[in-house]
Amino acid sequence: MSRLFSVFVAFIASFLLIGTVQAEVKVLTSIKPLQLIAAAVQDGVVTPEVLLPPGASPHNYALRPSDVRKVQSVDLLYWIGPDMEGFLPRVLNGRTLPSVAVQDLPGLQLRHFTEDNHSHAEEADEHDHDHRPGSLDAHLWLSPTNARVIAAKMAADLSAADPDNAGRYQSNLKAFDERLDALDQRLKKRLARIQGKPYFVFHEAFDYFEDAYGLKHAGVFSVAAEVQPGAQHVAAMRTRLQEVGKTCVFSEPPLRPRLAQTLVAGLPVKLAELDALGGYTPATAQGYEQVLEKLGNDLAGCLESL
Repeated sequence: MSRLFSVFVAFIASFLLIGTVQAEVKVLTSIKPLQLIAAAVQDGVVTPEVLLPPGASPHNYALRPSDVRKVQSVDLLYWIGPDMEGFLPRVLNGRTLPSVAVQDLPGLQLRHFTEDNHSHAEEADEHDHDHRPGSLDAHLWLSPTNARVIAAKMAADLSAADPDNAGRYQSNLKAFDERLDALDQRLKKRLARIQGKPYFVFHEAFDYFEDAYGLKHAGVFSVAAEVQPGAQHVAAMRTRLQEVGKTCVFSEPPLRPRLAQTLVAGLPVKLAELDALGGYTPATAQGYEQVLEKLGNDLAGCLESL
């Protein structure tokens, strides 16, 4: 009986040890692009979760009770920071586990909005005040250089929290860097042909991407989606488009501003979309690259078709 009891105890101890070794580090990110970077680092271990559903705005998302519970319980949480997800700081005040605002990471190349950002835009009174001159441009994930910094931080955090998989995280980080090198070359080649071609956006979200590949939008038509601007404002925007001639005007999914069709009617202007968040991109190791490559292809595709 004593021998059987000893074997039973050893079996239980072994089971508990295995369970401890295999325990997953639960990672939650605020937005899809951070989830995709985390998915590259955690490839082959576990898939990270994302807080915002596709199509939700990180500027004004309304947390559900289940979201709050998730924020409080995950092992590691990554968000851009208060300049992007203004709804999160209050909830994070009650969190005891690690949270990382990636906008504060050393080594990031950060941009700030200036008066010059809007010098060519005919803006409505309801301009997005989150983009006021001097404020941080928090769309920092659209820089491949910044993505490398974020991935390195995630790999370091995960290696510390899950040392049994540290080798895997570091190997995944190296593979991510190598894929970004290849992507960078493809994008430079693809986008070189459209440098200098004018285009317009409805939301100033793409400056990091533009800066990386030598592009610059000609203007920003910053209007609130729920407000229809007056006739004088629309006429001023149409005048700007007439001055440029053939061009593209890009909105962001899932909603196209209501004035878009009125704005371009009768002009040699194409309406298209640029997706800065990649909301429906599968959380795979290559997901982040897919978002940037699609962004470049959509931008070049419209301008090359003029």
